[in-house]
Amino acid sequence: MRRIEGYIMNKDYELEMLKALLAEKERLLAEKDEKIKEKDKKIQEQDEIIEKQKASIENMMQALLHSQKVMFGRKTEKAQYDGQLSLFDNDEKLAEQINKETEKITINTYKRTPRKAGVRKEMLDNLPKEVVEYVIDENQKCSVCGGELAVIGKVPVRTEVEFQPAKLIVKNIVRQVAKCKKCGANGKGNKNIEKAAVPEKILSHSIATPSLVAQIMYQKFAMGVPLNRQENDFYRMGLVLPRSNMAHWIIRCSDMWLTPIYERIHSNIIHNCEILHMDETRIQVNKEDGKKASSQSFMWVIKTGKCEEIKATFFYYSRTRSRETALTLLKGFEGYLTTDAYTAYDNMNLEKVQNNFCWAHLRRYFIESIPLDSKGNEIPGSKGDEGREFINLLFYMEEQMSGLTYDAKKARRQTASRKLLDAFWQWVEYTSTLNTTNEKLTKALNYSLNHREKLETFLEDGRLEISNNFCESHIRPFATARRAWLFADTPNGAKANAVLYTLVESARENNLNVYEYLDYLLATMPNIDFCNHPDLIDDLLPWSDKLPERCHLVQKQKKSFKK
Repeated sequence: MRRIEGYIMNKDYELEMLKALLAEKERLLAEKDEKIKEKDKKIQEQDEIIEKQKASIENMMQALLHSQKVMFGRKTEKAQYDGQLSLFDNDEKLAEQINKETEKITINTYKRTPRKAGVRKEMLDNLPKEVVEYVIDENQKCSVCGGELAVIGKVPVRTEVEFQPAKLIVKNIVRQVAKCKKCGANGKGNKNIEKAAVPEKILSHSIATPSLVAQIMYQKFAMGVPLNRQENDFYRMGLVLPRSNMAHWIIRCSDMWLTPIYERIHSNIIHNCEILHMDETRIQVNKEDGKKASSQSFMWVIKTGKCEEIKATFFYYSRTRSRETALTLLKGFEGYLTTDAYTAYDNMNLEKVQNNFCWAHLRRYFIESIPLDSKGNEIPGSKGDEGREFINLLFYMEEQMSGLTYDAKKARRQTASRKLLDAFWQWVEYTSTLNTTNEKLTKALNYSLNHREKLETFLEDGRLEISNNFCESHIRPFATARRAWLFADTPNGAKANAVLYTLVESARENNLNVYEYLDYLLATMPNIDFCNHPDLIDDLLPWSDKLPERCHLVQKQKKSFKK
């Protein structure tokens, strides 16, 4: 009996031991499964990090390739086509709709245009002429028989253009003094002395003259020659003229004589125009209060529309790129404003100002999203390429409408452009639902959707442009010259830059001789009472028909030269 009980107890003990071993094994397996799950989770997290890093590296590589392409590659934003402009292979319906509204667009092969007869004569008509005659020596004999020679006539040899370097002349100004023969006669009364009238100086106690200051301004602001190079050039001509003196002359003349004209241009633009373009670019000003010398300030630019009678470009220096600056510049304006989608323009909330956003800016976002290979060539078939092709077609359609009246252009846009835009927005909405690691493409799509309403403003009026390139082209001279002079030393210098670039660019738009116009302004303003009679300034504006003939470019010369 005891053996049986012992046997049963051993069995129970073994069973408990087995249960304990099984529980321990299950616990170990559970721990192992938990560790496996943790490792799988870590692997998954690491895989996600690796994928993100790969996407980030790819985006950075694409950004690097795009920056290299911008610096060293082709600058155009247009796609290259051979023959007929192609639409997407999978969008035949769109092609059919567009072709019903507009003719097929083809790119003609390049043919060299033969030179027109009389171009050289036209080019030289406005230059002074001088005949240089080479005569036969009196002692010269016939080269055949040694006999005497008799002059029988003259033959033309060639026509040349000779350059005569500029020169400086020192002028000592004197004036006559006269006395009255009657006053003080016979020792009665005081003698009256009269002096000849002399034009007012532009700067007191200075050797500066309107022609000299106008030349300095013309070289810097029209030709992009910085003052240090002009200093060397004047030294070559025999005049020691430090760049600090030239800068001082520019600032003082701008403040005293040119700023009233500058402000009048702004007033006319704001109150007499309905279509404006606006943009801004950077400028470094070294001695601004509360800012480092290397910090950036901004030059704001307002450009009148192509349809406006007033042809002007207005530059304005500001310490910031804030919305308040835009509101200050546009105070009193009523009409359409073409800009990019920068928040200062997007959030102005002006009831009488309607935003018209630029399609060229949107196209740049899609161009930046197009993947490039290691050689910087675009990889075909990308979504960014499709987006660009939509916008390129919109620009081609605008080119076809260039000869239409504004009302006809509006009507054409409501049909042809409207259908293209509907297809574009459908494509944008569909593409936005796709999963992509291309950050630039996501940015372009979000930009499109966020600003859809203001991108379509151009449909409302045939006078509107679909891009802000018109304004940017007038900023380019400033941006190009900035590479040479680099910065403005003081805020007063930056303000003078704004005044001079306004006058120079506005003069160019009105086909004025920039140097002669500046010279005329500097010679006239000190001698008129514009403070008490501000209307006198209207006769000096770039588009005034009362400017003297010397301020205008000769029209025959404009036929031969584009600039």
